[in-house]
Amino acid sequence: MITNIMGFTSDYSEDAPSLKEIHDLSGEAILEFGAPWCGHCQLASSAVQQVLNEQSRFPHIKVYDGKGKRLGREFKVKLWPTLILLHNGQEVKRIVRPTNAEQIRQLLND
Repeated sequence: MITNIMGFTSDYSEDAPSLKEIHDLSGEAILEFGAPWCGHCQLASSAVQQVLNEQSRFPHIKVYDGKGKRLGREFKVKLWPTLILLHNGQEVKRIVRPTNAEQIRQLLND
């Protein structure tokens, strides 16, 4: 079950929502795939946190991805972190391996 906590989520959840739960979302949300040990994910974390704290209207669903993790495969995630902007449970756009806050702001504001 997805909890709609607005703003930044600090920890990757190993208990990923189902694809149905994602598709049942209403409104906008950010779906982030990555792993806590991933250097690219660690590098992007402060930029993600900064932007989501500025724009706290977005629920942030942070999913621990990896081998055998179904949700990441459903979204065809190949590199981490991958942030996907959802609208009513459907992908609108994504960004892969962001390095700064401005790239994340563009994802949310375009």
